[in-house]
This record gives sequence, C-alpha cells and structure tokens, in this order.
Amino acid sequence: MQALRHYLLAVQFFSRIPVAGRLAAWVGWSPEMQRASAAHLPGVGWLVGLWAALLLAALLWLLPASPWSPLAAALISTAGTLWLTGGFHEDGLADVADGLGGLVPPERALEIMKDSRIGAYGVMALLMALLTKVVLIALLLSVMQPFWGPVPVLILVCCIHVLSRFAPLVLMRSLPHVGLAASSKTLHIAGRQLGWQGLLTGGLWCLPALGLLGWLGVWSFVPSLLAAMLLTTWLLQRWLLQRLGGMTGDCLGACQQLNELALLLASCIYLRQLL
Repeated sequence: MQALRHYLLAVQFFSRIPVAGRLAAWVGWSPEMQRASAAHLPGVGWLVGLWAALLLAALLWLLPASPWSPLAAALISTAGTLWLTGGFHEDGLADVADGLGGLVPPERALEIMKDSRIGAYGVMALLMALLTKVVLIALLLSVMQPFWGPVPVLILVCCIHVLSRFAPLVLMRSLPHVGLAASSKTLHIAGRQLGWQGLLTGGLWCLPALGLLGWLGVWSFVPSLLAAMLLTTWLLQRWLLQRLGGMTGDCLGACQQLNELALLLASCIYLRQLL
C-alpha cells in the first residue's frame, strides 16, 4: 500500500491527473514520501505514454488518408501530452537552456534558471525540442505504418515516454542537488541523493516497456535504445557537473526531454537499417 501511495504522489506531482479529496487524504504527504515518489516517475510515464498512443490512434482513424495526416496526428498528440503534464519537463528544459546558454558563473546560472520569465535561449530550445519531437514521430508513422500498421509506432511512443523518465533518476543518484533551497519546488524530490532501492523501483517500471519492444520482434532494437539513453545521460551528467557542480529540478526535466528526443532519433536511425 505504501508503494501505491508513493505512486499516486508522483502522479499528483508530475501530471495534471487529479489526486484530490478523499484519495489525497488517504495518500497523505510528508517530505520522505515525496522523495520516495520520485522513483515512480517512469510509472507516470506509462500514463502519459498511453495517453499519447491513444491520441495518435484516434487521430489516425479520424483524419483522412493524406501525406499530412501523420504530421497532424503527431502535432496534436504532442500537444495532448503537454496538457497532461502541464509542460513540466519542457519548462525544465527551457530553464536549463536559459541558465546555461550563456557563459555565466554557476551562481548566476542558478538565479537565471529560477526566474519565471523565459529568455531567448529557452525559447529556442523549447521550439526546437517540440518541432523535433513532432517531426520524428511523424516520420516513424509515415515509414512504419505502410509496412506494419500503426500499432508498433503506438507501442514505441508509449514505451519511450516510460524509458525517458528513468534517466532523471540516474542524475538523482549520481549528482548532488545544487538548486537554491529557498525557492526550489523540487527540493523534497531531488534534494537528497536517490538510493539504489529507488533506482531499482524505477527500473522495474521500465521492464514491461523493454519487454513490449522486444515483443515487436526485433530484440536488437532494445540495446540500441539503451545505448542512446546511456550516451545522452552520460553527456548531460558531465556537462552539468562541469557547469553547475550538480543538478537541479530543472535539470531533471531537461534530462527527460533530451532522452525522449534521443530515443525517437535512435528509433528512426534503426528503422533505416530494416528497410
């Protein structure tokens, strides 16, 4: 039951899905529970991924047959996931781009990242990330659907939402929190190093996703995705350690977004080998 409470706290924190009233009272809250809920971030990814896949499936069925249909479906599905999460991770990416886009000292970078206003670097990073995401999903649909139908793409998109949310847990395990404690919204989540048990919990949420990808019939695809995640997370970790000396809650959001893009790109590159 405690694990369910932690999961519902994660759903409440990382999405717009309502956990209120008697359910919220039953779940409860404490700094320790909020910290433990971070391990269930990939579990929240299942809800976001299923929502994205459902939107894609509905739109592909409703839209007329046209070369533009995959792009329209990818665009509206991405907008739907933004609504469900409140742009939580995208906001982190924009803040990190603003703070670290210029050559400023770590102290100044942290101040910029906590500023609620978005700057030029943040706008550019956000636009490029969203455009790249939409284009890559549309590319997967355009190429895969004529050969295998939409189901493999729907599974892939769903699983990518799950796997990309494991990467922030690696940062929480390997980097200290250096955010401004007085104004940090994620201090209870990331203010203390994540234990091995939390990392294991997140990994367990990812196992069904890896199994589904293997079920598609191409087991060699799974190592390619894991390699893309490992490389992206390692490069980001080194960069944050060099620029900030650690990570903040915004860095966790940026990590999820960059890994989502890396997994989509790796999928497109791998797909070329099959055709």
